[in-house]
Amino acid sequence: MTVTIRVARGEADLALVHEVRREVFIVEQGIAEEEEWDDLDPTSEHLLAVGPEGEPVGTARLIFGEQALGITGGVAGRVLLGRLAVLKTARGTGLGAELVRAVEAAGRERGAREMELHAQVQALGFYERLGYAAEGPVYDDAGIPHRTMTRVL
Repeated sequence: MTVTIRVARGEADLALVHEVRREVFIVEQGIAEEEEWDDLDPTSEHLLAVGPEGEPVGTARLIFGEQALGITGGVAGRVLLGRLAVLKTARGTGLGAELVRAVEAAGRERGAREMELHAQVQALGFYERLGYAAEGPVYDDAGIPHRTMTRVL
């Protein structure tokens, strides 16, 4: 499958981002709708992966600036990768890793030196293979065990 990753621009792209997140997080994982959509969405940069017919297959978001400082405990030069989601039809293709690398590149473009993410525990190995290290204890987020991970960019 040929996939293109781009920065989501405009309402049509954001609708596609939400379509992927709804399928993965709300339908598949059972996360409550009110927990999925937050006040970080309007100020974040969203990446959108689309297939050859323009159909959405994956997404991720980059949180930067003041919002990132508030979430990371004020670590200067650190941004956050979040809401990484790949539809079932595109899993196992390397798209998840491509989206992570695309968010890292977008972070570097904004001057970031480190990336933080809040990984579901079942995905720790995926992120470790991409160079992330877990830190701190396991915690609950939307009823799913998570752990903070970081990587120097």
